[in-house]
Amino acid sequence: MEKIVSDLKKLVPFKDTVEIGDIVLIAAKKPQMLVYALVSDIVRDNTKRGDWWHVSMHFLTLPPRKITWILRTEQMTGHEIFTMEGEERFMKGVVFDTKKAPVNDEPRHDKKGKSPLRRIK
Repeated sequence: MEKIVSDLKKLVPFKDTVEIGDIVLIAAKKPQMLVYALVSDIVRDNTKRGDWWHVSMHFLTLPPRKITWILRTEQMTGHEIFTMEGEERFMKGVVFDTKKAPVNDEPRHDKKGKSPLRRIK
C-alpha cells in the first residue's frame, strides 16, 4: 500500500485537510479500489476519545453509493494508512485547479465593450 500511496503522491495534487464539499481519493488493494468520493458531512464521534469523525461520502461510481466511515483525523487526511476489515486503505483530499476554469459562461469583452465572439449568421 505504501508503494501505491507513493505513486499517487507523484500523480495527484493532494491537500492536507478534508472539509465538507471536498473530493477525496480513496485507494485500497483488497478489494482493489481507486475511487473518488464527495465528502457530504463530517460529524464528531462523541462516543470515542480523541479526534474520531463520522465522514459521510458519496462514492463517484456507477451507481453512486453513499457511505459513512468512522475515521480519525490522520486517517481521513491521508497522514496515515488505515485498515478496515483487515485491509489497508488510504484517503486524502484532492486539489482541483479551478483558477484555469472559466468563472462563468458570459463572454469576455474588449476595452470597447465588444465581445471577442463573432456571431454566426
